[in-house]
Amino acid sequence: MFHGIRRRALGVITVAAAAFAFTACGSDGDSGTGDNGAEPAPGDAGAYPVTINTMFGEVTVPEKPERVVALGWSDAETALALGVQPVGASDWLGFGGNGVGPWAEGLYDAPPTMLGTTEINYEQVAALQPDLILNTRSDGNKDTHDKLSQIAPVIDPPPDVVSYGTTWQQQMTMVSTALGLADEGERQIKEVETAFDEAAEAHPEFAGKQVGLGAYFGSQYGAYVKGDARVAFMTELGFENKPEIDALASGNFYVDVSAERLDLLSADLTVVFPIGNEAAKLRADPLLGEIPAAKQGRLLILDDPTLISAFSGGSTLATKHAIDKAVPLFAQTLES
Repeated sequence: MFHGIRRRALGVITVAAAAFAFTACGSDGDSGTGDNGAEPAPGDAGAYPVTINTMFGEVTVPEKPERVVALGWSDAETALALGVQPVGASDWLGFGGNGVGPWAEGLYDAPPTMLGTTEINYEQVAALQPDLILNTRSDGNKDTHDKLSQIAPVIDPPPDVVSYGTTWQQQMTMVSTALGLADEGERQIKEVETAFDEAAEAHPEFAGKQVGLGAYFGSQYGAYVKGDARVAFMTELGFENKPEIDALASGNFYVDVSAERLDLLSADLTVVFPIGNEAAKLRADPLLGEIPAAKQGRLLILDDPTLISAFSGGSTLATKHAIDKAVPLFAQTLES
């Protein structure tokens, strides 16, 4: 069905303005010194060596890794979903604690060492003595790759994606293969794809409806374009991103929207959420309230920080949470 065709397209997310992409970007410095002791990781030791194609060429993992460091956006959640506990991880969405969303709460037996996000302390990474580094959803920086590769095999983004453009399907496939859990990874992908299909089938009114997705950071609105993870989420459900928004794309995952052009966000369904602001500020914005979608009751302002993070998170665990919580809100708004 058409959902299956769309889900296999590559996501395109860049970081021209990291704060817009990262709903609450984590600290660049140290935020903890835990070490979960590298309990034996699940996985098929007989599957090794495995070779994974990345944007920097093929990377071979010679044997089942026991000490995994997860640096890329949602790499830690992806490993945890597979039953593997990283000894070090990054907190891209600023969750605090172990750096994962509530959908992954309790999956760590012991806290990992918390690492930076956009700035990597290579000595700190090396001190963890990893035998595998996950960096599948990252900016694809060659210098970063070269430095990390001196420490351990690095699973960088796949070929032909731009910064942070790895889809959740690609991420799960790459991580599960590297961890000797390819079959389990495929099972989890199918589970999420089934959830999308069931949601789309339960809401045929979504099919073909145009959506305008926006966020508000600081004092600036922006709109997400085709290829962004959030737009991909909506297209899985049958929506189509507003063509007028996509027409403005220039290689980034979003476009700035001036206050005078907020009507650009107006569509059959308009979804806007705050980043580092209160939703009440958006509800009180008279200019946003004047766009046609708002006047016709088709403007949805997301105000639950957990849901906003799940919508932006991009792991299988976060995506399932977002499907459960966001789809009813989309349906209710379209009914009004």
